[in-house]
Amino acid sequence: MTQDPAVLHPEHYTVVFENDRVRVLEYVDHPGEGTSPHDHPDSVMCTLTSFDRRLAAGEHQVDVHLDSGSVRWLDAQRHAGLNIGTTDTHALFVELKEPAPAGRPRVSSLGPVDLGAGDGTGAPH
Repeated sequence: MTQDPAVLHPEHYTVVFENDRVRVLEYVDHPGEGTSPHDHPDSVMCTLTSFDRRLAAGEHQVDVHLDSGSVRWLDAQRHAGLNIGTTDTHALFVELKEPAPAGRPRVSSLGPVDLGAGDGTGAPH
């Protein structure tokens, strides 16, 4: 069963746009706040503030720092997040509704991936 972040955490996620191909979520939280495990389909994340987060999936966790204005790829995944910094988290997620093309390599890392020049593969750079 899909764990929709907008349903599980309406205090943090707001649907700001949706059509048959994409859904755009706005996410806001404050230091010390977080989310329980939820699902994201393949997405593009655009950060509106700089922030520090701890992402966890099962026993695996990673701390990430993202600068304001970053644009990152997020392979479909289930994770929980916690704001471990001193600033609000504010980001947009552009969730893709179409399945990934057959044969496209998947990134197995937790959290967003910096595509650098943007080759579209989701491979870490």
